[in-house]
Amino acid sequence: MKKKQVIIIVVLVVVILGGYFGSKGVKAYTDLKTYEKQVNDITIANVNVSKVADGTYTGSYEVLWVSAEVELTVKNHRIEGIKLVEHKNGRGTPAEILPSKVVEAQSLEVDMVAGATSSSKVILKAIENALNSAPK
Repeated sequence: MKKKQVIIIVVLVVVILGGYFGSKGVKAYTDLKTYEKQVNDITIANVNVSKVADGTYTGSYEVLWVSAEVELTVKNHRIEGIKLVEHKNGRGTPAEILPSKVVEAQSLEVDMVAGATSSSKVILKAIENALNSAPK
């Protein structure tokens, strides 16, 4: 009789632990799919800076695990500088070079940083949002 009780308890513990950890695995998979879709759906449109009024503008963008906030200064219809105020990321730190690349190119049409594509897209979208927040 005791052997049956021990087996039943062990089976119950395995079922409970399996359910607990299994649900975490399902959530992680679902989160990953959501994140991939969010990143794949990001489109970056170039903004005509010649139509942007002088001033300082902020923009941000966020997907599940990556976010960015920028402060952008336009003077004489040129992007004078972009400060990356905040960048939450996993391995996307190399993408933090993009604001200077945008200033140099005076365009959002710059190459993504290999290995940091998600952060690249999020940072560029934040810059686009800052430019689009400016009065035209």
